[in-house]
Amino acid sequence: MVVGGGHAGVEAALAASRMGKTIGLVTMDKTKLALMSCNPAIGGLGKSHIVKEIDALGGVMGKAIDATGIQFRRLNLSRGPAVWSTRAQADRIGYNRCICEVIAEDKNISVIEGTAGQFLVENGRVIGIATESGEKIFSKAIIVCSGTFLGGLIHIGEKQIPAGRQGEKAAYELTKSFRSLGFEIGRLKTGTPPRLDGKTIDYAKCEIQQGEYPIPFFSYTTKSYNVDQISCHLTYTTAKTKEIILRNLDRAPMFSGQIKSKGPRYCPSIEDKIFRFGDKPRHQIFLEPEGNGTDEVYPNGFSTSLPEDVQLDAIRSIIGLKNAEITKPGYAIEYDYCPAYQIKPSLETKLIENLYLAGQINGTSGYEEAAGQGIMAGVNAVLKIEGEPLFVLDRSESYIGVMIDDLITHSTTEPYRMFTSRAEYRLALREDNARDRLFGYAQKYELISEEDYKEFVDMQNRTIEKIRMLRKKVIPISKLDGLSKYFIRKDAVSLADLLKVPGVTCNDIIPFMTDEQRDDSNDEIAERAAILIKYEGYIDKQEREIEKFKKLENESIPKNFEFASLLGLRNEAREKFDRIKPISLGQAGRIEGITTGDLAALAIHLKKYKSQKNIKDKQ
Repeated sequence: MVVGGGHAGVEAALAASRMGKTIGLVTMDKTKLALMSCNPAIGGLGKSHIVKEIDALGGVMGKAIDATGIQFRRLNLSRGPAVWSTRAQADRIGYNRCICEVIAEDKNISVIEGTAGQFLVENGRVIGIATESGEKIFSKAIIVCSGTFLGGLIHIGEKQIPAGRQGEKAAYELTKSFRSLGFEIGRLKTGTPPRLDGKTIDYAKCEIQQGEYPIPFFSYTTKSYNVDQISCHLTYTTAKTKEIILRNLDRAPMFSGQIKSKGPRYCPSIEDKIFRFGDKPRHQIFLEPEGNGTDEVYPNGFSTSLPEDVQLDAIRSIIGLKNAEITKPGYAIEYDYCPAYQIKPSLETKLIENLYLAGQINGTSGYEEAAGQGIMAGVNAVLKIEGEPLFVLDRSESYIGVMIDDLITHSTTEPYRMFTSRAEYRLALREDNARDRLFGYAQKYELISEEDYKEFVDMQNRTIEKIRMLRKKVIPISKLDGLSKYFIRKDAVSLADLLKVPGVTCNDIIPFMTDEQRDDSNDEIAERAAILIKYEGYIDKQEREIEKFKKLENESIPKNFEFASLLGLRNEAREKFDRIKPISLGQAGRIEGITTGDLAALAIHLKKYKSQKNIKDKQ
């Protein structure tokens, strides 16, 4: 059973279905599956890597945004491929309808409208839920993907509205059930901007931002097609905006003390930005269309919980928005979550067997982060039911692995957001190689078709052949014109050598190929080959670092290891080890506040424990 029909819940249900299980998807409204509560977009810096990984594991997010996107762009192309990212504006309602259709067509999934109210538990194992209406639903495993609905409370100025999303009720009984089972419950906050009537915006005073061609789709399954892309626009706040907001800070829930929980550090409200960055003369506001068939616009960068009258005054002080009308006010929302030290790397809770948590309930923010957890929870719930080894991705394999490890080993006191900077092995975790890293797992767990896997193996082989050709094809220096300065004392160079020259792209070397070699060109294969050639020295170095990392990860810590009784450790270290219960020395070393001395002491105890166990086993 999956509780919650947001991005996490949808991916969890579909993953379990692909693995052959039947799923009850419990949600308050079956017409609002994967509804974008905030920004109408998928991807962005760091986040797009997770979308590509979800896609490589057979997930739906990449396919859905490709089918309903209204503008596509690639970001960070001036830097290395490790941080290249893709972002797409979505038709917000179109995306929701697409997901609803996918779920409706899946014969293994039954959508149950209702609100989960209480867990049914026997002998430390969850066996079902009771809804707030009193209905009991039994299941072998439960995945909770509650989003902002768990104890949700909306703030608009002094006004407080119990809700999980504007116009929708929240779930309060489930929090009580969590607490009764011994879970620690925390409180987080997020927010959203007001929505504007696009017909009242003066776009002539804003900077236009157009989509890109050829379109950079997310999913490997998407066949290229033409999208009539809609432009976004960039504008800025003014000195008047700053004056209006500062004058009304006493009416802002964040500053009046009405909101006590922490919001996302990297997506602050406009009042927080104005207050914290008082030296800045202006702030960017991106005007993003909500989709086809609507004039509603999302002013990205203007998240707020100010009173409605202040919101309107401040919006109208922004360049191009003098006559703008607000169709829906912005708001902040506080909600309950479970600090993630209470879950295992499989996302199963430590307290209650067969109960899994995914998405914002673990302290994350963002559709992509939620969906990545959802797909992992879905797979692991099935594996647990079948008595199979669990599926855990480590930090060297995926951004999903980085995220889950971060959540478990760090104190989540504010909503977690993914960035490429969080991944120490990011050169090995690129968008372009998500399938190289994860397709083997997807095949193993039957999350993709055999045909897709065979096509990918063929692409891998063609990439290898492409690299061989580029290394074999030699060009006389005399034909290189301006590039010859990079190859002093050489008579000829290979096309692979040319690709290593800064600024040289695949298109630059096409004139040096034969007609047959040009005909064999494939944009994806050519880009993959170029990346591997350009950065092979750095990639090789990172592979050696990953080998060292794997050694510590392979130093596993037994489930029954008694951290509380260990001598020679600081009290803080002992308490943190006992609370988080790391599964390896590597993970233990990443726990917030743990020193090298703590880790060395733990390694000694672990070696002694294993030695004594070997002696007992031999006896």
